[in-house]
Amino acid sequence: MSGEQHISSLLVWHRHEVAPALEALVETLPGLDIALRGEGRCVIVCETDDQRALLDHIDALQALHGVVNVSLIYHHVESRAELDEPVRASLSPERS
Repeated sequence: MSGEQHISSLLVWHRHEVAPALEALVETLPGLDIALRGEGRCVIVCETDDQRALLDHIDALQALHGVVNVSLIYHHVESRAELDEPVRASLSPERS
């Protein structure tokens, strides 16, 4: 396991009839979740330990017959140590 966490979102354009097969594929790939569904498209959130796994997921989605295109629309890399840090709220003084 690497010291990084990759958080990405993918826009997947697909033929309407492929939606069930796409959902089944997403369930088999670790770290993928369909966040939004539309007519012929969906947004998939991807969380992986390294960039290679992200690229492998994109390749697997693109290889599904009926998928027209897979676009990376967001990618963020964070160290696991920073993700494990507690979140501290920054409170600004109230203004009168």
